[in-house]
Amino acid sequence: MDMDKAKWRGNWQVERVPETGSTNADLLAGISLEVPHRYVLTTAFQSAGKGRLGRVWEAPSGANLLVSVLLRDVVGPLHRVTQHLGLAAALVLGEKYGLRAGVKWPNDVVVTVAREGSDVDVKIAGILAQAMGNNVVVGMGLNVKWAPPPEVADATCMATLLSEADVPEPIEMLDLVLARFDDIGGLDERESFALYRKHLHTLGKQVQCEMPDGSFVVGRAVDVGADGRLNVLDECAVTHHIDTADVMHLRLA
Repeated sequence: MDMDKAKWRGNWQVERVPETGSTNADLLAGISLEVPHRYVLTTAFQSAGKGRLGRVWEAPSGANLLVSVLLRDVVGPLHRVTQHLGLAAALVLGEKYGLRAGVKWPNDVVVTVAREGSDVDVKIAGILAQAMGNNVVVGMGLNVKWAPPPEVADATCMATLLSEADVPEPIEMLDLVLARFDDIGGLDERESFALYRKHLHTLGKQVQCEMPDGSFVVGRAVDVGADGRLNVLDECAVTHHIDTADVMHLRLA
């Protein structure tokens, strides 16, 4: 990182680098180096980016939005930052580009597409937040011009869903998402949570939750709590309050 190269874009200081291992790791290291609040690091290529459960992924250089932001002295739980960034991306995709976008619990952005006569949610972005004390680094990989092949992941990108003329550059998406993130942050807690809940595509879905211990919870996602936990009602009418899980939206037969 070179803070002297950062430029103001809206209310954020943005540094762009051609390549790095992980923007999240760089900003976490920068916490002790006086990197300021609302600092953004974005890169054309990320060689060691990680998602949930330590999954490693790579996108071709310059194809996608690969970005992390540092927020200092965050008040409130970590999951709220993740919710707000995912919601910001989903709102931009819907309002600006007309996609049926929303959030998939706990930290993916999805778009609804038609497949084999039914609607399914397909991942278009992933988010990972990490905290050091009350400082939070939240990173996002948003598929703008490239998505992994089907045998690697069930995902899509903006270039697949839009006409060529409508596909933005990743830096354009960054500006739009950061502006929307600011809008959401300006709402009171009740309003922002209601907006998140409205756009949480997981609600009402039949889901399979793979727990950290390898067990599964299957049922209908009936609600999400203000504490961020997903409430899943199983076939025995037992409600499970899920803190951490890998969630799959199930297609009904």
